[in-house]
Amino acid sequence: MARTLVIVESPAKAKTIGKFLGRNYKVKASIGHVRDLPKSKLGIDIENEYTPKYITIRGKGKIIKELKAEAKKAKRVLLATDPDREGEAISWHLANILSINEEDKCRIEFNEITSKAIKSAVKKPRPIKKKLVDAQQARRILDRLVGYSISPLLWKKIMRGLSAGRVQSVATKLICDREKEIEDFKPEEYWTIDLELNTLDAMKSIEASFHGIDGKKTELKNSEEVNAIINNIKNKPFEITNIDEKLRRRKPYSPFTTSSLQQEASNKFGYSTRKTMILAQQLYEGIDVEGEGTVGLITYIRTDSIRISDEAKAEVKDFILKEFSEEYLGKEEKKSKNNKASQDAHEAIRPTSALRSPVAIKNSLSKDQFNLYRLIWERFVSSQMADATYSSLNVDIVSGEYLFKAKGTKQEFDGFLKVYTFTKITEKEVSKVEVGEKLKAEKIDPKQHFTQPPARYTEASLVKEMEEKGIGRPSTYAPTISTILSRGYVEREAKSLKPTELGVLINEILENNFDKIVNIDFTATMESNLDKVEEGEVPWIKVIDDFYTPFKEILQKAEESIEKIDLTEMTDEKCPKCDEFLAIKHGRFGKFLACSNYPECSYTRSILNKTGVDCPRCDGDIVIRRSRKGRIFYGCSNFPNCNFMTWNEPTDKKCPECESILVIKKTKKKKTIQCSSKECKYKKDIEDNE
Repeated sequence: MARTLVIVESPAKAKTIGKFLGRNYKVKASIGHVRDLPKSKLGIDIENEYTPKYITIRGKGKIIKELKAEAKKAKRVLLATDPDREGEAISWHLANILSINEEDKCRIEFNEITSKAIKSAVKKPRPIKKKLVDAQQARRILDRLVGYSISPLLWKKIMRGLSAGRVQSVATKLICDREKEIEDFKPEEYWTIDLELNTLDAMKSIEASFHGIDGKKTELKNSEEVNAIINNIKNKPFEITNIDEKLRRRKPYSPFTTSSLQQEASNKFGYSTRKTMILAQQLYEGIDVEGEGTVGLITYIRTDSIRISDEAKAEVKDFILKEFSEEYLGKEEKKSKNNKASQDAHEAIRPTSALRSPVAIKNSLSKDQFNLYRLIWERFVSSQMADATYSSLNVDIVSGEYLFKAKGTKQEFDGFLKVYTFTKITEKEVSKVEVGEKLKAEKIDPKQHFTQPPARYTEASLVKEMEEKGIGRPSTYAPTISTILSRGYVEREAKSLKPTELGVLINEILENNFDKIVNIDFTATMESNLDKVEEGEVPWIKVIDDFYTPFKEILQKAEESIEKIDLTEMTDEKCPKCDEFLAIKHGRFGKFLACSNYPECSYTRSILNKTGVDCPRCDGDIVIRRSRKGRIFYGCSNFPNCNFMTWNEPTDKKCPECESILVIKKTKKKKTIQCSSKECKYKKDIEDNE
């Protein structure tokens, strides 16, 4: 019997789908794109309506040959690449290579890889949607025109290996702008006054904080203001003037989009955007689940929609009613609203079945897969549950003209928090008191503070900023961050993203000469124009031409105005090989020492950034190093002869228990000084000013 050939992108997906379709179907993988623009040249005929000159990707010849052979034997060919612009473009290229008419019903799509979804999809093939292909093609050509025009200019004026991109340059600019905000920040002093109050019979106590004067909120700017208040309330009575108790609601979070999943996985587990997408891809394409076989555990992972299908809603409703009660379902159906920029092409990211709980399949998953699946499952199920409710208590306490407030919170009904364990309501008890009750101060605690500069971006906060400003799309966040890290424009410092000297320099050049390209509003508008191409409102050639015509003039002016910059710094140190002077040069992984007599002499050496701390294992120094992924760590200068390393900042202090060096571990909430030895458990919390 003649079989149907189904072509997908990855072998893992092919394996999963093959088990669902049976012997009358042959499922093969294209391993991503099979055609693209050439790497060695622009590959766009600008004079002929920006016609792209596609070539077969190097190394794909064998795969294409196999696909052609299978297509000849098949009765029909179904193209089952991902359900987005990129997937549509891959199908279009495959149709071209396999001589399939794009108007034939050759394309199938599905949002989840389950038996039901796949069998339903093969019954409903459709023609290739050329508008989606046009939108992807326009993006690819735009990025090629920017990258292959500006990058050679940077090579010529600065050094080889540099690159500029339509989205990556804007992401770098965001990080550079934030760094400048931090550098320009001037801290301002402010004070707080906390009280410990007792009732006159000393039976009840209450904690309160200064709020204002004569009922108006007042900021305390200096110690003089604070001392004046303390002198006026010392040994004076306090009275409760108002008690306000309200029942408040906390609504469940929406199910995940690509962006919110990347942010939450970063915040909760410390996963990079790249790691999150790799794990999500594995869960989407199929996991061998004990007792079930291979099955896709979550829906399609590149989406900016929070929409949920009626079928999924019905299933999760039954699950909530069965596992909990009608009270947890809530009285109103949750209405999902997408943001204006959302393409709404897919559903939100959700489990393919709410009945498949994380605990039930834990043994079939790796630790990281389990963490991510549990996060997605809990977020989806909880999104359809009732609000959590809590009582909020505000107590006004007055002494003369000064107003103090005590606040308390108590959870009354857990609602969606019964399932979503990654957040909670922080409870704080306040003693039962009454209006008119008199109090006395047992302790007055004034504290000096200083305003803090804005925090550096993390991967999570950068993705959030890019999404809010309309920079890029769900499929671009992770590769954009990976690119600016690998190019050496940005580095990781703990979990934060910090621009390098090279990144700041490149950003300044682009801002001064290509302001339109690295302009946030321009980039967001371009994304909107690509959406219009997909919707058939604007021809893709017009979008390209509207960009490229003025861009040519900008490029020509930049060629003339940018002066050649020599990043080389000479030193007074001699080369051990040829006795010429060594120079400090810039490379992909930062600065390094190289002989000034290159290419006659090829001597190079890394520059060691010493911490001033001696290695505890040998006579070397502990130096700052950087991992392949750009993460800072601390290791011995005598590596590889000594392999001492730590991820935490070393100190020159010794552990009081084992004499190893102490290191500082920083988290969002606190700093801890602890022993560098894994065998020693010594640990102590430290204050920020220590």
